[in-house]
Amino acid sequence: MLIVRNARSGTAVIRPDPAPTFAERLPEAVVHELADGEDLDEVVAAAMRRDAAPDVLGVYGGDGSVSRMAHLARRHERPLLAMPGGTFNHFVRALGLDSVEIAIDALQQGSTVDVGVADATADDDEPITVLNVVSVGAYPELIEERERRTSLGKWIGGVVATAAALRRAEPLTIVREGRRARVWSVFVSVGRNDPDRVATMQRQEAEAGVLDIRIHHARGSKVRAFASLAFGQRSAAVLRALHLYPRDEDVERLVLSEFEITVRPEAGHPSVFVHDGELEERDPRGFRLRCVARPHALSVFAPSAAD
Repeated sequence: MLIVRNARSGTAVIRPDPAPTFAERLPEAVVHELADGEDLDEVVAAAMRRDAAPDVLGVYGGDGSVSRMAHLARRHERPLLAMPGGTFNHFVRALGLDSVEIAIDALQQGSTVDVGVADATADDDEPITVLNVVSVGAYPELIEERERRTSLGKWIGGVVATAAALRRAEPLTIVREGRRARVWSVFVSVGRNDPDRVATMQRQEAEAGVLDIRIHHARGSKVRAFASLAFGQRSAAVLRALHLYPRDEDVERLVLSEFEITVRPEAGHPSVFVHDGELEERDPRGFRLRCVARPHALSVFAPSAAD
């Protein structure tokens, strides 16, 4: 087994060091700590070239790290051991993997779940594996602003980035099936999600054979656009009570197996999209984004429904 640990993930959350648990419960595993600037693809490729190539690919990190390792697990046809080591851990929480111990229990019991994913393809690039959601619009711009302020820390940088993004936010244009629309954001979730939410950041089901799409049309204010990014049920409920949350008629919902749009950002605004918290930069003139649901695409060690 190869376990890659991303020590830079989840630095805003205090949690115990998993190294003693790995040593005690998985003594024969190769644990590789990802160095700054080191490429995960190359680490896994080197391991697969060895005579004793790993039968299981494991990862300890946040959603971005887990998503990248899931992509490699699909490529090399290996099951995935995913362990929560990030700030939010949306994917593993949806599978009931709330701790390293639970994930290792599932591994040692041989308990796996076949999960659905999405393939996201920008222009003519290779598809990217998506576990939770892919988004364009207000949320990617917020992430782009936050990444420019990493020296301030995640939380303070996030507050400063939100203020900056709110000040300069503008709707973007999307084109779908020949129809043009001005929108604040588009969220494409893996599997059906909470119908009352706009920002569907955490998947709600494992098997996930469809895409649940939320298109927030630009008929409201900037404040409503950023209020729509409230991820928690409580914060969304408060914003609804204050009449700051987007109106139902401004949010279009689609449930499809495939979804394709052309994205055309305003001049001077970043041409980006986000998948599982990872920012991807594109041609400033815009790009084409296609998402396809892939049911039963990945085997993950997780507790069974009965457990």
